Amino acid sequence: MAIISAVFYGLIPLFIVPVKSAGFSLNVFLFYRFGLSAIALVLILGLKGTSFRVNSKQLIILLSLGLAYSLSTDSLFYAYDLLSPGIASIILFVFPVFVALIMSAFGEKISTATITALVITTLGILALGSKENLSDINYFGLSVAVLSALFYATYVVIVKQSRMNVSGIKLSFYSLAFSSLYFLLKVIFHREKLIMPATIVMVNLSMIVIFSTVLTLITLIYAIQYIGPTQTSILSALEPIVAVLISVVMFGERLTVNVSVGIILVLGGVLVNILLSERKKKIVGR
Repeated sequence: MAIISAVFYGLIPLFIVPVKSAGFSLNVFLFYRFGLSAIALVLILGLKGTSFRVNSKQLIILLSLGLAYSLSTDSLFYAYDLLSPGIASIILFVFPVFVALIMSAFGEKISTATITALVITTLGILALGSKENLSDINYFGLSVAVLSALFYATYVVIVKQSRMNVSGIKLSFYSLAFSSLYFLLKVIFHREKLIMPATIVMVNLSMIVIFSTVLTLITLIYAIQYIGPTQTSILSALEPIVAVLISVVMFGERLTVNVSVGIILVLGGVLVNILLSERKKKIVGR
């Protein structure tokens, strides 16, 4: 389940890049993506007989989650243009390190594992931003990609700190619904039309809704239930690797020495943070 979730999410560039190349509004596309995905989860929740009711406090938290998720998505797809889908996806994977840093503001001590991971991943991000020449780093592109990771880390922290008694699918539904609302507001602000997409866009929209949103969320939830968040997080390293392979094979991204080193450093740094943090918890637990 964890592998399926990671692979499906890593396929996002495969569906997004053709849409951007076709000149179709990304705001409209994402409105449809999140809206249709939310409807799919409504059907799933309805079949399970789950209530959609939430109290006012939960609604505010869920609205915050939707905003954080939307801003992360918005920044990520902008970073696709500034860097590349593969590189932006690798940088997004740094979010577990940012989660640990943000949690330090809530009283959690910053561990040696987190500091080590931060140093390693920072070097990796700089290598990714340089692509070929270390003296020619795309700082703006890197900033946007890092911002996407920070927003996603914020999403994770809100989930952890709120401790809501809400099922994973129900939480995902509200996140998707509010994300759809976010992009609808952008569509209105930019005075874009909610026209029905062309055939190529409809195909990619269907694929991203089915595989890279609904099935990804469901398999992720089950993976966490079966093997726990730590092992699921480790296997999620497949996600950016798949995105890089898509960028190289399908879209002609050059896999330079700097990019290869950057990928190894980022993945290594994040996995160091996850594994050593988990080992520390087990020692403390004893």
